[in-house]
Amino acid sequence: MLRTAVVGLGWWGRIISQTIAGHSRKLRVVRGVDPNLAAAAEFARPLGFPVSKRLDEVLRDPEVEAVVIATPHTLHEDQIVAAARAGMHVFAEKPLGLTLASARRSIDACHAGGVVLGIGHERRFEPPQVDLRRLCETGELGTLMQIEANFSHDKFVGLPPDNWRLSPEQAPAGGMTATGIHLLDLAITLLGPAERVLAHSRTLASGLPSGDSLSVLVEFRSGASATINVMMATPFVSRFAAFGSRGWVEIRDKTHVENPTGWLMTRAKPGGAPTTVDYGKATPVLTNLEAFADAVRGMAPYPVSAVQMLRTVAALEAVFRSARSGTPQAVEDVG
Repeated sequence: MLRTAVVGLGWWGRIISQTIAGHSRKLRVVRGVDPNLAAAAEFARPLGFPVSKRLDEVLRDPEVEAVVIATPHTLHEDQIVAAARAGMHVFAEKPLGLTLASARRSIDACHAGGVVLGIGHERRFEPPQVDLRRLCETGELGTLMQIEANFSHDKFVGLPPDNWRLSPEQAPAGGMTATGIHLLDLAITLLGPAERVLAHSRTLASGLPSGDSLSVLVEFRSGASATINVMMATPFVSRFAAFGSRGWVEIRDKTHVENPTGWLMTRAKPGGAPTTVDYGKATPVLTNLEAFADAVRGMAPYPVSAVQMLRTVAALEAVFRSARSGTPQAVEDVG
C-alpha cells in the first residue's frame, strides 16, 4: 500500500482521509498535517494516524512515500515543489495552481524529482463521464458542437466570513475554483484546448465576497463552445450535457460529489426517443487516488497528462482575468 500523508485536514482533506481509510486497498494514510493541530488530531485519532503542524516534519519522515495536498489554493505550488524535492510523489487537489506559471513550476519540480503528480479532477472518473468520453472518442455523437454545464450548491453560504474558501485571493471568480473548474476540465477533456473565454461574476443573493453567481462562455480551437454556470447560493444541482451532430447526452448527479449516490445519463439519437441509464453509487475520488497509486507503483501511467493539467489551468487563469475585466480573454497556448 502506498504510505501517504494528507496535508490539510479541513472539509475535503477529511473526506479524502475517510475515503482512503474506509475503502482503499492501495493507499494508507500514515500521517496528517494541519495548522489546527488539536482539532485535526481529534479527527485523525479513530483513523489511526498522527498529525503534525508542519509539512517539513512529514517530508523528513522515511515512512511517508506520497503526500495528498488539500490546502488553500495559493499554498499548492510551494508545497508541491517542497514535496517533489524531498522525493515524495504528489497528489494535489484542484486547482493545481491559480496561474499557468505556478502550475508549470509544480509540474517541472515533479519531473525534476522523478515523482508522479496526480490531480483532483475526480469527475473524469465518474462512470457516466467515462462512457460519455468513449462515445465522443468513437464518433458515436458525431461532431461535438456545444457543452452546457452547471454545478451549483449552497454549502458555503453558512461558512464563517474568514474561511479561506470565501476569499477572493484564494477563490477568485465566485465558485470557479470550487466547482466550475470541474466543468471546465471536463469540457477541455472532450473538446480540446480552449481559445478564449468570457466570464461574468457577481454577488446577487448572499454576502459571499468573491461572488455567488458565475457564467462563463468558453470558445475552443475546434470552433465548439461551452457554457459553464456556477451558483453558490442555490440548492444543489449538477448537470453536464454534450451536443453532437449525431445525438446528445445529459448527465445529472443524484447527490453532491462529497457523497455520490449515482447519476442519470440521458442519450438521444437521431429519429429516436431519448433513453435514460441509471448509474448506481461509485467512488470517483477513490478511483482517482488509486490511479495515482498505480502510477507510483509503475502499474499504469497516470491518466491525466501534464499537458491536460496545464490546459485546464491556462483556461482557468483566463476566466479570472475575464471576470475582473468584463472582457473576453485569450487562453494561453501550452503546446
